[in-house]
Amino acid sequence: MEVKACFDHFNINVTDLQRSIDFYDKALGLRPCGKIEGPEGAFVIVYLADAETGFRLELTWLKDHPQPYDLGECEFHLCVRVPGDYDTTRAYHKEMGCVCYENHDMGLYFINDPDGYWIEVLPKE
Repeated sequence: MEVKACFDHFNINVTDLQRSIDFYDKALGLRPCGKIEGPEGAFVIVYLADAETGFRLELTWLKDHPQPYDLGECEFHLCVRVPGDYDTTRAYHKEMGCVCYENHDMGLYFINDPDGYWIEVLPKE
């Protein structure tokens, strides 16, 4: 048997759902495309999508988890490719104050979201 999977979504847990929705919209143009609310407000899941792929980012807010999440050493990350002028996008992210690491030799940089998740930003191929 050969399995041919395709990526559907990636989940991250967030402490302030609206703050995260606003960040991903402003920084990367990801917009809500679906929502699930748990019984008695126990959780809220919001899916974010881009305009080009079927991939979704799932933001999960848990009512009983107000403290920051332990992200370990941030050895995992999302990666996005951005169209247009890469240097202009980097300057925009610097203006937002969310650039957390740059590697000029490799031509890449990372931004971090309000909960500390790292997102690698590369130019569109």
